[in-house]
Amino acid sequence: MKGNFAAIALLIIGALALAVNLDLLELDLVQILRKWWPLALIAIGVGLFFTPGDSPGKKP
Repeated sequence: MKGNFAAIALLIIGALALAVNLDLLELDLVQILRKWWPLALIAIGVGLFFTPGDSPGKKP
């Protein structure tokens, strides 16, 4: 899931940046970041939660 999460995040960020550059969308990035910065913490937490990791019971 970690690879998929990063890929989806990059696609969304890139699409938004392209839309702003082409004047299809008007965004004030600073205002959005001031209001929605906790969402980044939530997204990172969800990404880490669903990332497969080493389970303590398994030994190679």
